[in-house]
Amino acid sequence: MADRKPVVAGNWKMNKTSEEAEALAKGVVDAVSGVEGVEVVVCPTFTCLERVAGVVKDTSVCLGAQNVYWEAEGAFTGEISTAMLLTAGCSHVILGHSERRQFFGETDGTVNRRVKAALEATLSPIVCVGETQEERESGVTDSVVRTQVTGSLDGLSSEEVDKLVIAYEPVWAIGTGLTATPEQADEVHALIRSVLADAHGQETADSVRIQYGGSVKPDNASVLFSQPNIDGGLIGGASLEAVSFAAVVKGALG
Repeated sequence: MADRKPVVAGNWKMNKTSEEAEALAKGVVDAVSGVEGVEVVVCPTFTCLERVAGVVKDTSVCLGAQNVYWEAEGAFTGEISTAMLLTAGCSHVILGHSERRQFFGETDGTVNRRVKAALEATLSPIVCVGETQEERESGVTDSVVRTQVTGSLDGLSSEEVDKLVIAYEPVWAIGTGLTATPEQADEVHALIRSVLADAHGQETADSVRIQYGGSVKPDNASVLFSQPNIDGGLIGGASLEAVSFAAVVKGALG
């Protein structure tokens, strides 16, 4: 395994008011205090970003957003720009999450535009890919994931790819309690790495961090994260409680 620093990000999705988010962020900061060797990111809703930024400032915890639009400003009701995220204190942004693809019509093409805008703004994108249960049962996991990775990263240089994180999230394992076995997960992570190697060379492929997301909990985190191609996780439900999230973070220490 290359020397990749694991990254564990909490995707709070559409949960927590500002007060609740502030309290959760304080709990996370306290619970991961002193943990070294893992990059920790929390991703609250847009309305909570500045409150949470105040909590995590000058700590080891980074702030991420759950999406961004590719235009700098304009008549795009309901969207948010890279400059808005930067001024709110963000360093990371989740892009192409399966829920955005499933419920809000995002495609590899629109994810690609968001990725380019984020990189241009020096935000670190966490780019999500993954197959549905129907696609896995149909035996097309490889082609689906390959297409998503290729499309979402289209036109990026190797230097740009090196700056992002990829999150493999089997859609059938998100919030369902189902989890890919460590071997199943690592197999797809290895596939993603081979796609990166084909496009950008083995050195870039070996340096890019690939997270696993899909019902990661304290009791399965360490065995998942110990796989050779898995570099941490994008955590949903378990990130909404500071103690469980911290336990997942510590699971990335090996």
